[in-house]
Amino acid sequence: MRSDRLRTVLALATTATLLGLTGAASPGARPEQRRVVFDDAKPTALDNPVLLRPAGAPMTVVAHRGASSLAPENTMVAQEVGRRSGADFIENDVQLSRDGVPYLMHDTTVDRTTNGSGDITTLTAAQIDRLDAGAWFAPVFAAARVPTLAAQLADLRSRGGNLLLEIKRATTVQQVRAIIAVVRAQGMTGRVVVQSFEPQHLRWVHESAPELPLALLRRALDADPVATAEELHLSAYNPSGTALETRPGVVADLHRAGIATWVWTVDSAAKWSTYDRYGVDGIITNRPGELTGWSDARSTAPPAAAP
Repeated sequence: MRSDRLRTVLALATTATLLGLTGAASPGARPEQRRVVFDDAKPTALDNPVLLRPAGAPMTVVAHRGASSLAPENTMVAQEVGRRSGADFIENDVQLSRDGVPYLMHDTTVDRTTNGSGDITTLTAAQIDRLDAGAWFAPVFAAARVPTLAAQLADLRSRGGNLLLEIKRATTVQQVRAIIAVVRAQGMTGRVVVQSFEPQHLRWVHESAPELPLALLRRALDADPVATAEELHLSAYNPSGTALETRPGVVADLHRAGIATWVWTVDSAAKWSTYDRYGVDGIITNRPGELTGWSDARSTAPPAAAP
């Protein structure tokens, strides 16, 4: 089983390399929406994101930092593997370089996921562009680069996909506007959802780009999630799985207010089944291919025989 998985990853990595994704800059659709075209000459855009799942539809599959169980996180190859795995959305983190360029990076420093060191906000774009963001994960991914947000969005626009974009460490409205400017310049406002743990980030986004859907990340539930969602103009309220398990009824409360619930970061079939029963609209996972297959199998399973 493990050897089959490895062969699949290597095949995907090879494909991505041939497409130029590892040396570029960065990287989702339930059965009735999966219309992504992988022929680069004939890209097909997805519909605008629908955050609430229709009755009877499978949960939205969100590839956490791309397909980060199979490829180096927050890279173009992770985005490609996530897309080919059937994910509806790619989820990534954005931070600004010292000279104000938005890059995909989760950690405060580049130490864990590149061959460099230092706080990403202290490095220039030229310095970040020289970093290897793949070899730490596996030799086959050597020479993968830290993607710019612009490169990621250009790839999604031309080859298909939606983005769940987490803003990190922005300290001013001007920094948030620099991120929004890239989304607008790439013509992707209809295919990007912005999320953050910081309510102020979402206030700044709504003030500057009210057309962008917003989602609040939570490690613990608010006393009144619906009131919080309404105050912040949220389209989705995104708690951790552990937090949601303390009060599963908030999903129905949020739905009555027209607000979706996407839960993070969930990698086991047992938990997928639990949250599906809760009625959540989406799952953020490091295993988008497995979740897609699990969802498709459930949707096509024959009904149980009558007693």
